Amino acid sequence: MTHPEVVRVVPWDPVWAAQFEAERDRLRRALEGVAVAVHHVGSTAVPGLAAKPILDLLLEVSDLASLDARAGAVEALGYAAMGEYGIPGRRYFRRDDAQGVRTHHVHAFRAGDEHVVRHLAFRDHLVAHPAVARDYGALKLALAARHPGDSRAYTGAKDAFVREHLARALTR
Repeated sequence: MTHPEVVRVVPWDPVWAAQFEAERDRLRRALEGVAVAVHHVGSTAVPGLAAKPILDLLLEVSDLASLDARAGAVEALGYAAMGEYGIPGRRYFRRDDAQGVRTHHVHAFRAGDEHVVRHLAFRDHLVAHPAVARDYGALKLALAARHPGDSRAYTGAKDAFVREHLARALTR
């Protein structure tokens, strides 16, 4: 039986940047020769933006076959390897804390993949437009209150906002 994921959105926490840096360094060491870049993406990467307290890392790799061969090194860091997990060309890893609460997502793509471009463009758009980030944070807080036990509904309800601002980000 699966348990519904609790949707919890919290005020931005400046400790997230340091947590990202530590995790980036661990991934670089584990994937030396495979990792091209490790980026902090998602809401925790945007100063001031309310977020689910889960770090999203975007891993650019030289090629997916090399990453697949080294997936055990990522698992040794406490991650579960989930394969493509619904997105062709991606490798997805997730990590929970000792209590089973999700703490990290790693989305890995070949360097320069369109998904890399989109993630970075959306993050950079929110950083460059604090009013948009504030609106997004307010939306996320309202949706978390409306859908506290339904992460799919929460994510789906954000879709129009994300699509609109991603399109703006990609045209700049």
